[in-house]
Amino acid sequence: MDEHTVDVDALFAEHNTALVRYLTRLTGDSEQAQDAAQESYLRLHTRPPVHTANLRAWLFTVATNVVRDQWKKQAPVRELADAPPLALATDPQHDPHEQLERAERRQIVRRMLAKLTDRERTVLLMREEGFLHREIAEAVGTTTKSVGTMIARALRKLAGELGPAGGVLS
Repeated sequence: MDEHTVDVDALFAEHNTALVRYLTRLTGDSEQAQDAAQESYLRLHTRPPVHTANLRAWLFTVATNVVRDQWKKQAPVRELADAPPLALATDPQHDPHEQLERAERRQIVRRMLAKLTDRERTVLLMREEGFLHREIAEAVGTTTKSVGTMIARALRKLAGELGPAGGVLS
């Protein structure tokens, strides 16, 4: 193995669950998230980064860019995907009322996230995945100090969307 060879299988095993979760939150569509993750691993295999100090951040950055490219190819006004279908009522493990409440909460969060800029949404979701400010800064091309400011601004915007009782204002 030379210095630019990357063990894609090991990275996949270590990061794929978190990457797909992040992309699903970003896109609101699990299939689109799976496609973007797959494309990211393909790029990692065919064009590995020169600097391999933080492959996790590189992978999430590439995946975010793949999603942005997908959005550019879609209609100018994109809508977030509907919540996944409810489990069948005959499934004893899924209470239909709980499923409906979860689906409604997901829709609220997606609508709120859609009001953020791409950059704000990215820093917030990367933070949620446990990235350090240094890693987020590298991924979005800014300074560590700016990451804290962007996160605070995004959280203020989201808080502004919540009503006094924690509900979303229309």
